[in-house]
Amino acid sequence: MKTRPDLIAFFDANGVEHHTTDHAAVFRVGEGEGIKDDIPGAHTKNLFLKDAKGRLWLISAQDDTQIDLKRLHTVIGSARLSFGSAELMEEVLGVTPGSVTAFALINDVEHRATFVLDRRLAEAERVNFHPMTNTATTGVSQAGFAKFLQALGITPLIVDFAAMAVVEDA
Repeated sequence: MKTRPDLIAFFDANGVEHHTTDHAAVFRVGEGEGIKDDIPGAHTKNLFLKDAKGRLWLISAQDDTQIDLKRLHTVIGSARLSFGSAELMEEVLGVTPGSVTAFALINDVEHRATFVLDRRLAEAERVNFHPMTNTATTGVSQAGFAKFLQALGITPLIVDFAAMAVVEDA
């Protein structure tokens, strides 16, 4: 599994400009409030989910987004959703709870997880995610994030969580 240094090397090899800030471990969205103040860009929350048919989902949304997990399956076309186990998360994404990040898609070489991206993140000038560990935050431009996903062969499903609808022109 790829680690933080591997991720940074991947960015460099693919021309993705990035900036990483080291900080104390952050396990939940609300814990990092003071840290976020000094890091420009949109901050994120990330959910690793499994549906009732065994399909995996990685949801990345702006940190203040309300996600209705009871209704989300009707929007993204999945079966009912629940949180994926820590063991499955580590097997597929190579990260542990508290460190879930869109950057962990670098480890999902079989594309087992469908990536769902919040419309607000898709439109943000700069996005911030953990670089495989919750003791740092790495920011990339929207163009850089698009390059990252393209290099991995991933096209996200973009969802407007406020409207609970898939964005058709994505």
